[in-house]
Amino acid sequence: MSYAIPSLTRVSAAERGLTIADFLVPVRVGERVSPRSRDLGLVLAGAALMVLGSWISVPLPGNPVPFTLQTLAVLIVGGSLGLRRGSISVGLFVALGVVGLPVFAESRGGLQVILGTNGGYLIGFIAAGGLVGRLAELGWDRHIGGSVGMNLLGTATIYLVGVPWLAVAGGLSAADAFRFGLVPFLAADVVKLLVAAGAFPAAWWVVGRRPSDR
Repeated sequence: MSYAIPSLTRVSAAERGLTIADFLVPVRVGERVSPRSRDLGLVLAGAALMVLGSWISVPLPGNPVPFTLQTLAVLIVGGSLGLRRGSISVGLFVALGVVGLPVFAESRGGLQVILGTNGGYLIGFIAAGGLVGRLAELGWDRHIGGSVGMNLLGTATIYLVGVPWLAVAGGLSAADAFRFGLVPFLAADVVKLLVAAGAFPAAWWVVGRRPSDR
């Protein structure tokens, strides 16, 4: 007996690979720059959004992991840019921090951040950005159900890397790693997930309502 594996694609073959970022650059601007320059600008803008999300940081007493808007930024950047550009953009953000620029939470930077208790979340950001980006390319972001699923998988990916890393780097038990690295952030991350999930279908609706001369 064989079972059919349902396709992950939610759009036609002609639309596959397109993300909302492909409609963010006005035609008049796009005609004056090469596709490579356009993509570079989008990647840099995504990395800047990641920096902004990390700088909005609230330390939690007794917890090595601060509250930030980085998760929301990852979901927006990955879903907007797609697999390749999203992964590069988030990876650029991480690389800037590794070389010492103060782009991480609490204006920190340096390789020691990656090797420390928060490093797993940063690595997870790259994986999550790529996953969300690929699902967006397949059309998951066009409707609210798919968008919720896409962003839920992205958020889960961050924790799947971040929490075990926290346990190892911090010398914590599995229970303590969950207590410090997951439980305090669940409610806020549900809100961030829903914000991102709603933003993508709304953006596609706006694109669909724009004049056809784009």
